[in-house]
Amino acid sequence: MGETRLPLLSKEKEEASEAWERELMRQGPQWDLVRRVVTWEWSNLWHLSWASVAIQLSMFMMGTVGMMFAGRLGTLELAGVSVIGVSVQSVGFGVTLGMANAVQTICGQAYGAKKYKTMGTTLQKAFMLHFIVSIFLGFMFYYSGTLLVVIGQTEEIAFMGQTYARGLIPQLLAAMLWAPMQRFLQAQNIVNPVAYICIAVLAVHILITWLTVVVFEFGILGVSLSFSVSCCLVTLFTWLYIINSTTCRETWNGFSSEVFAHFWDYVKLAFASTLITALEIWYLPVVSLLSGYLSNPEIYLDAISICTNWWTWDFVIMFGLSNAASARIGIELGAGHPRLAKFSAIVAIITTIAISVVLSALVLVLRTPLTMLFTDNNNVITEVMNLLPLIAISIILNGIHPMLSGVAVGSGWQDFAAYVNIISYYLIGLPVAYFLGFWTSLEVAGLIWGVVIGVLVQTIALGIKTAQTDWDKEVEKVEQRLMNTTRDEDYLIIDRT
Repeated sequence: MGETRLPLLSKEKEEASEAWERELMRQGPQWDLVRRVVTWEWSNLWHLSWASVAIQLSMFMMGTVGMMFAGRLGTLELAGVSVIGVSVQSVGFGVTLGMANAVQTICGQAYGAKKYKTMGTTLQKAFMLHFIVSIFLGFMFYYSGTLLVVIGQTEEIAFMGQTYARGLIPQLLAAMLWAPMQRFLQAQNIVNPVAYICIAVLAVHILITWLTVVVFEFGILGVSLSFSVSCCLVTLFTWLYIINSTTCRETWNGFSSEVFAHFWDYVKLAFASTLITALEIWYLPVVSLLSGYLSNPEIYLDAISICTNWWTWDFVIMFGLSNAASARIGIELGAGHPRLAKFSAIVAIITTIAISVVLSALVLVLRTPLTMLFTDNNNVITEVMNLLPLIAISIILNGIHPMLSGVAVGSGWQDFAAYVNIISYYLIGLPVAYFLGFWTSLEVAGLIWGVVIGVLVQTIALGIKTAQTDWDKEVEKVEQRLMNTTRDEDYLIIDRT
């Protein structure tokens, strides 16, 4: 078959997992045993997550580089990039990521059931659906300035943002096609090649952006076109890997008319996944967008966009770690190892807290040079400095909650986590942000207080759920869920009951 795909859990690790579970059952949580299990689990977590973290950071850095160059063009340009980032670009990102999660769901099942043909058919369905959706989203990007004015944004900022958004239309299509490919490969545990591609293109992206903005002086349009070119390169090289690599010979056999079979079922699964994912992703951008309606929108938008970048640095690292934690917990529950599953969750959460505290401290210590990477406007810098205590708190919370969500996914609590997200973000956090931002003198600080309170409620709710979990019962639930899973030779859909 050529190059061998590595399973999520090698034979050696499977045997080690069995041995650790037996030791924990026989000895109980003795200190020396706990120390050795934690060390083993921590190495597993990083082994699975490093490539995912590298991918997320590389793609995020491409956008950050653009913001840095936009900030040097002026506060209006940075405000235009910021308002697009928290509006139409956020909508596109939420829809893209949500629909791609359907590929992860189906391809993960198919790969485990050794139904490799289904994986290729699912990727084709995703291509077709994502292309259709990207056309509708493209119109939203093209007329984004008009849409922003309609909802009350100032014309100056809105149409500066529209210029930027129109240059992002190729990036939108590229991202729509790349996301399902990345999930297709991830379901086979093929992550390293994608990480190498993203890191290499990031280096090229910095050069391209410098040429278009500084040398050729294309302005704000040059920033977005550079991002589009780089995303197209990532998509092209990922596609070339799929069609040429021996690792995908069984899972990709070319395009087929079978793509139309069960297509509507796939569409329903994709949109259900989008609804759950997008609600979480859109919370912070919605709060950020509100800053454009405060008394000094240009300064506040610039300040909150810089703060959002710091939050996102923490989030993308935790997102990669949470994917690994979800995989580890799911593996151990599926193997019937409740004690090791519990240790997986504990190690993941402790690791998250430690990293978030370090990142929060770094932001406090390096606050001035980090802010000046984006702007040299004294008013913006002063506003960011005033927000720093809240930012430090929010970075810690914003790092912990993705990991708790990963624990929830690995344990099968998706419905519970979805309800928690809706209540904590949209029924508590958003109203608090609006009230404090527009009805008190706090203004932009009030918006961030809303973010902090919403994330705090979600973190507490998921933390209590995790602490109260009976892991033996979770193993039983997984066994029952696997028994209720319907498998078809051509198409797989998880029984969500």
